[in-house]
Amino acid sequence: MKHTLPLPFSKAFTAMTLALGMTASGVQANTLQGQIGDTQNKALFEGAQVSLVELNKHASSNRDGSFVFTKIPAGSYTLKVRYIGAQPNEQLVEIRDNQTTQVKVQLKPIESEVDNIIVVGQRAGQAGAFNRQKNANGIMAIVSADSIGQLPDQNAAEALQRLPGMFIQRDQGEGRFVGIRGIDPGLNNVSINGANVPSPEAGIRSVAMDVIPSEIIQSLEVSKTVTPDMDASAIGGSINVKSLSAFDRQGQSYSFTAQGSYNEQVDKTSPKLSASFSDIFDISGQTQLGIATAVSWFEREFGSHNMETDGGWMALEQESGDTTEDVSFFGAEEIEQRHYQVTRERLGAALNLDLHQGGLNKYYLRTLYSEFSDDEFRLRNEYKYDKGKYLSEQSTDTTAYFTDAEMDRDTKDRYEEQSILSVVAGGKHVIQSWFVEYNLGYSKSDEVEPNRLDVDFVAEELLLGYASLGDTPALSRSDAAHDLTNFAMDEIVSENNLSEDEATSFKLDISKDLILQGHNAQIKFGLKYNDREKLNLVKTVVYDGGFDDVTANQFASNEPSFELGQFGPGLSRQGIRGFFDANNATFNANELESDIESKGKSYTSQETVSALYGMFSIDIGNLNIITGLRYEDTDYETSGSRVELIKNDIEDSERVAITPWQVSKGYDHLLPNLTLRYAHSDSLITRFAYTQTIARPSFGDAAAFQLLESETSVEDDVVTVERKGEVGNPDLNPYESANVDLSIEYYPGKIGIISAGVFHKNIDNFIAKRQVQENGSWDGFEEVIQSVNGGEAELSGVELAYSKNFDSGFMFSANGTFIDADDNLPNQSDTVANIMFGYENSKVSARLSTSFKSKAYIMTENDARVYQDTHNQVDLSLKYYLNEQTQFYFNAVNLTDEPFYVYHGEKRFNYQYESYGRSFELGMTFTSF
Repeated sequence: MKHTLPLPFSKAFTAMTLALGMTASGVQANTLQGQIGDTQNKALFEGAQVSLVELNKHASSNRDGSFVFTKIPAGSYTLKVRYIGAQPNEQLVEIRDNQTTQVKVQLKPIESEVDNIIVVGQRAGQAGAFNRQKNANGIMAIVSADSIGQLPDQNAAEALQRLPGMFIQRDQGEGRFVGIRGIDPGLNNVSINGANVPSPEAGIRSVAMDVIPSEIIQSLEVSKTVTPDMDASAIGGSINVKSLSAFDRQGQSYSFTAQGSYNEQVDKTSPKLSASFSDIFDISGQTQLGIATAVSWFEREFGSHNMETDGGWMALEQESGDTTEDVSFFGAEEIEQRHYQVTRERLGAALNLDLHQGGLNKYYLRTLYSEFSDDEFRLRNEYKYDKGKYLSEQSTDTTAYFTDAEMDRDTKDRYEEQSILSVVAGGKHVIQSWFVEYNLGYSKSDEVEPNRLDVDFVAEELLLGYASLGDTPALSRSDAAHDLTNFAMDEIVSENNLSEDEATSFKLDISKDLILQGHNAQIKFGLKYNDREKLNLVKTVVYDGGFDDVTANQFASNEPSFELGQFGPGLSRQGIRGFFDANNATFNANELESDIESKGKSYTSQETVSALYGMFSIDIGNLNIITGLRYEDTDYETSGSRVELIKNDIEDSERVAITPWQVSKGYDHLLPNLTLRYAHSDSLITRFAYTQTIARPSFGDAAAFQLLESETSVEDDVVTVERKGEVGNPDLNPYESANVDLSIEYYPGKIGIISAGVFHKNIDNFIAKRQVQENGSWDGFEEVIQSVNGGEAELSGVELAYSKNFDSGFMFSANGTFIDADDNLPNQSDTVANIMFGYENSKVSARLSTSFKSKAYIMTENDARVYQDTHNQVDLSLKYYLNEQTQFYFNAVNLTDEPFYVYHGEKRFNYQYESYGRSFELGMTFTSF
């Protein structure tokens, strides 16, 4: 579908063109322009507080250390710069009519600190993050590149979990999705260098941040409250990934890291390499070109051991002598053993260009590419008791046996590759007293799953049992269950899947400083246009015949190591793949099932968001007030298929009816905003924010798809038709949230913070899957599952944080978020906390950290609530500095071998248990700064 820009956005491009041509080649009248660095000419400082004392004008330095004040009356003024971790700097500046005054500020470390403490290392990272957090408009948390490198965090998700209020969802033991303050990751906004990031995975909006390696990140910014100039799609908050820039440091810099890691569970060693380079070149006069590039590659071999239970309250026949009677108890219908072997590879690269013309005109190009692949082979044993009969004679007090039971042995052979490409080009200009900033962004994410192969072998009439349904159910079986000759090949499913998410955006911001009745103020307005297309293309072929007399024994391999019980003989990945490649032309393809899987799950959706905003801020003494409105208009269109399997037992026929389905929907929002910041002193700040935010439905929930099934049968001359379905809902409305936040922050004399905050969210149009056959649209259906808008959901919480670096070298940080929320909020934990003990001097650095997340409700299944159990992971990081440039490090990840555990109703009933083992990393880093 083609889109043309609405009139306001067409005009925006004209404004951008004018801005590009209006460079400050001439002198800017009454302007003060400066840059803040260290005395060693190594670092430039972002987030420093800059003040013209006599005028009570304030600014925060940019990432290149720069700041600008315009329209200053001629005269002499005191320029004051404050930066946590450095001595305050004061100097006199002279402003002359019709001239630009330039000044360079060099900050010295606090006298008790070593010379480079505000330049490199853990303390430098904390200092930079605290300064930016302190001087931010809203409530923000930041982790810098230096801080990321101090703990064994492999990707952006794991680095973010250390911040107050943050939690992660893990995949195979590695952090993947990031949530904020108890809100599901799908309700957050994620951007790279200011451009929204589409999700590579089908059906969802949440971005899997394990795709982004930590080595190519300069900083991670989490905005827990938004202002009108930010995207409104941030009920939990907004996460921005900043890649490195040459102007993050002064002059040339480079780094190189080499690492080997070992996973004890699979007894494998994995390599990792990364490097970065940046330099600033003088082109002519005051024109400088900055080039920064980084690359990271990591290959990790690991695995996991897993047990899962599908259970509920069951009614079974119990034999007792010559009679049978029904018994009811919470038992397992199916128990699975899963053994995973995974090779995960991550490649990330960034190339960023910055062109600065005298500090008043800046142009930039930010590019980031990340590629992530999973090569996975899974063995699974499925113990199926639901068709069996309970044997009271053979069962004991500890073990229940079932006869006529069935067991599947199946394999999953899957290679999956995800990639994210983000390109952002833009500029910043000071034109007279106007500040103009614009960017054009392009992002594309995709996930390809070529030649996936799932193969199933079945054995029937087995004697199977289990002793308990605890964390890891204890299984019992007859010898026949481990004899592969009893397992006949039953089904082969071949898949080639593609998911694409592509977005193009344009943003323009214009602001101007004012003086209103003696108070410094600013007006700001702008627009944003974002066009996004999501494609989910499924190609599935189901083979259900043509492999008679083939048994699992033909592909037998050694029994895999499995720490959760006896697994039985394995199956050969190469053998099964070779058999399929050589013989698939002779197999019987089930065209009906193949069409249902392929057509029913494929769709295309397009979303266009047009936004306008106006914002006003004013300083009244120590109080800063920001208020404004943001308007967002959303056009959504989705196209897919209505797929119905029609069975007629009377005529002994089956067919599939496929009908195209296309739906359009539009909605808009006008969102008010009020943000207050009061500086009681330079060290004590309180904030208040009232915001309204939204979260658009996931693409999977709102997709145009219908999977329906109808079956006609006759019994006692009575014809019955049973119908059921699962359908998407393109008419879904977005989540709408009203948010109130209040916080207090105290910054002691050196690097540290004590903070507390309270927050409340009232969420309307909550989306959940429901049975909707009785809503009037599905007459004649026994069951229809659809995502629908529900009622309200409320969430309130308290957030506490303390961090302190002591003169002795010891460091301590702790944070905790305590939440009271409605029971229907998924993936929400009542408590999220982090604790870190550390020590650092010029030669050694050590950190012991723990990350805690209390149990979280996931869903309701078989009339019981499913919870993820408490998770508490402990990591250790040790470093030795050979000299200023070279360091060696050792990391121990998941020291306590914390598993992933999900339970059904009560903690004693397993739903999923998975262990990953400990990992150990040994590496070396060389840096030029």
